[in-house]
Amino acid sequence: MTIEENLSSPAERSLARHDVPDPLRDDVRLLGGLLGRVIEESGGPDLLHDVERLRELAIRAHDNSSDVGTAAIEEAHALVEGFSLERAEQVARAFTCYFHLANLAEESHRVRVLRHRQSSALTDDDSLSAAFAQLTDEVGREEALRRVQDLEFRPVLTAHPTEARRRAVSGAIRRISDLMDDRAQDHAGGTSRAENDRALLAEIDALWRTALIRAHKPTVLDEVQSALAVFDATMFTTFPDVYRRFDDFLSGDDAGRTAPLARPFVSLGSWIGGDRDGNPNVTADVTRAAAALAADHALKALESASVKVARQLTLDDKSTPPSEALLLLRQRQAQIDAEVSAHADAESPREPHRAAMMFVAARVAATQARNADLQYGDPSELEADLTVVQESLVAAGAPRTAYGELQTLLWQVQTFGFHLAELEVRQHSQVHAAALEDIRANGVHGELQTQTVEVLDTYRAIGAIQKRYGVRAARRYIVSFTQAPEHLAAVYELAEHAFGDQEAPIIDAVPLFETFDDLENSVPILETMLTLPQVQKRLAENGRRVEVMLGYSDSSKDVGPVAATLALHAAQERIAQWAARHEIQLTLFHGRGGALGRGGGPANRAVLAQPAGSVDGRFKLTEQGEVILARYGDPVIAQRHIEEVAAATLLQASPSVEARNTGATQEFADLASRLDATSRTRFHSLVKADGFPQWFAQVTPLEELGMLQIGSRPAKRGLSVNSLDDLRAIPWVFAWSQARINLAGWYGLGTALAEYGDIDELRRAYREWPLFTTLLDNIEMSLAKTDELLAARYLALGDRPDLAELVLDEMRITREWVLKVTESEWPLSKRRILGRAVQLRAPYVDALSLIQVRALAALREGSADETTTDAIRQVLLLTVSGVSAGLQNTG
Repeated sequence: MTIEENLSSPAERSLARHDVPDPLRDDVRLLGGLLGRVIEESGGPDLLHDVERLRELAIRAHDNSSDVGTAAIEEAHALVEGFSLERAEQVARAFTCYFHLANLAEESHRVRVLRHRQSSALTDDDSLSAAFAQLTDEVGREEALRRVQDLEFRPVLTAHPTEARRRAVSGAIRRISDLMDDRAQDHAGGTSRAENDRALLAEIDALWRTALIRAHKPTVLDEVQSALAVFDATMFTTFPDVYRRFDDFLSGDDAGRTAPLARPFVSLGSWIGGDRDGNPNVTADVTRAAAALAADHALKALESASVKVARQLTLDDKSTPPSEALLLLRQRQAQIDAEVSAHADAESPREPHRAAMMFVAARVAATQARNADLQYGDPSELEADLTVVQESLVAAGAPRTAYGELQTLLWQVQTFGFHLAELEVRQHSQVHAAALEDIRANGVHGELQTQTVEVLDTYRAIGAIQKRYGVRAARRYIVSFTQAPEHLAAVYELAEHAFGDQEAPIIDAVPLFETFDDLENSVPILETMLTLPQVQKRLAENGRRVEVMLGYSDSSKDVGPVAATLALHAAQERIAQWAARHEIQLTLFHGRGGALGRGGGPANRAVLAQPAGSVDGRFKLTEQGEVILARYGDPVIAQRHIEEVAAATLLQASPSVEARNTGATQEFADLASRLDATSRTRFHSLVKADGFPQWFAQVTPLEELGMLQIGSRPAKRGLSVNSLDDLRAIPWVFAWSQARINLAGWYGLGTALAEYGDIDELRRAYREWPLFTTLLDNIEMSLAKTDELLAARYLALGDRPDLAELVLDEMRITREWVLKVTESEWPLSKRRILGRAVQLRAPYVDALSLIQVRALAALREGSADETTTDAIRQVLLLTVSGVSAGLQNTG
């Protein structure tokens, strides 16, 4: 039996539950079969036999309950125990490669479905056009258009260590994906298909032979380059594609003939190279370099787009006479550089619009090269020149040319500027406090601590970035663990120390409320913040705009996922009411992770569940780790993601959505209170138990995750595993997911639901209360990725049966009550696509988990010599990478 035959195995439970579409089935069979062939060629038939035997046992264990499943898992465990370390590594590699190929096939199928939906004009309730139509029905077209003009979606790319996949592996997968796309095209004769088979085998063989885990940690600038690769591949063209589709809908028959009604509403941000909280590798020099790299990519893209537009503007001056403004622009261009202008004229005889655009392209190139005589001072100068060309074309009767590729270029300039993404700085409040104490003791020009000097240099880096790329390039300064107004005042005081008598850069201090107590105290802190002179000055300058960041990770680790969700919702209500009282235009910045234990889950549904007044057409969130590639790596999927979130952002402030959210929050206030108290008590009974941190490190690969070279940031803020307080939320979530428990995403809910007990009321809340619906749906997804039999094996690694039983009991009761409330037969039984994706992978993840448990047990025993221990760690880290690929999320 070969790997691809899993899809036709009569025992495969995932097929009995969720049918696999034929195109996806065919792709997985093809890729699995080719992988099986590569495995046999590389390691011989015995290796393929071991892979197949473990796969069959894992499927049998997964597809059967009680004695049959237990017997199969025991047999699989015995098989894994009999592997040599070399064979265990080979088998783990096989399953990890399979996951990468299965993920590729599913992404390709998703793109295929989305393209079909677009080409056939199928109705899509999550689209911007549908959102606008609904909003128009409720508030009228004029008001709906006004809200469209104010719409903001602000994704912020962050480089948290959650992308376990190497860039070399990503590259191999992309090449295989391209070959699969080629294969989908019609071929004349059989030669092309045979060549495609050969090329696929070569690439899959290369994937098989490529080290799946990094030998060294990536640098911060490596992380910057990874994000910029996504910008180059999709973002630069996809963002304006979204605007174009939306404008086509808004403008109807006039699309392309009149000025667009849609405006650019996506504003990209980045923490990569700016987030120094707990990451000593992010220095002031790195921040400057990150900004320079981003600007370089933006300007290269703008130059290429400008050249493309210039080449298309072949309209002669007789059919399309230039306006007076365009002639004046050409005169100014000649004055700036007569030689470049003359060359443009020579290349564009009697084509003034083309000549003007050729000079524009030359100026963009000069901006990148820092040619002071020719470069643009800022993006507004470029936008002004493009507007002159566009208006001249319109006046000459060529609106379709004016609002075609030239409009796309204008949207790109307005979206990305010369900086590409606003680089946001983040630092811990205690670092600021220590720096101020040092300065007050020794004077700003005295002998200061290294950390204090670095803090001051960070402000100088912000000033340099603003001077070179504009204020939009870097002005937000996020203060981690904002627990007092003084923590915000410190940001401005340090800026004054850094610049002395010189003009300081424009800075907006953004409080980050992370723990439960911080969320509870947020409004009093914000009240005092308004009294700061620097804040009052910024409010007068920026139209009374204030940004507040909410941390999902630490609050969940602090009080558990249920209480944290409710606390975040309540805090948003209070902050929105505070903003309304002070006539402030509020933007809430959601520090959401990819994993459910860190606020992950479908972003559009989360937006629609926010309290009234907390969104108001503006939504900002972090896009972390592997989420960046998953959401933006393919242009079709990126377009879908942006549309979904933007549509939800537009709709969230509609009268119907606001009324529903407000009414449900009031209606189910008692339920919320009881769920909060009970779940928090249950969560604390576990995490506050004596010895819990040490036990947690024993039963999960927590400490070993620090050896996985997946990010520049340390996993801990300096404390040992004896304390969870400063353990980063990412490894907290990552470790539980690896152990097939996902505790960070659900613990405490089952006891809370059972204690409440009224199943009819709970089902009514699930139907009518969006926050509760989203919470349960996300927890159902989290439970679908758990496995009780395997979880028990991980928990047995620690000598605390009392804690192990607490976890397993809560897992059982949470699963029972979530299924009862959602009226589901099994987790995700009503969510066909997601359920299929999870269940298709589950047996294969189980196989890797068995190998991981064996490796962890050997490491915990500690009796092996150094060479053997290193080999065991290598096997463990390979399984971590594989399980991440199989579960499709890390931290």
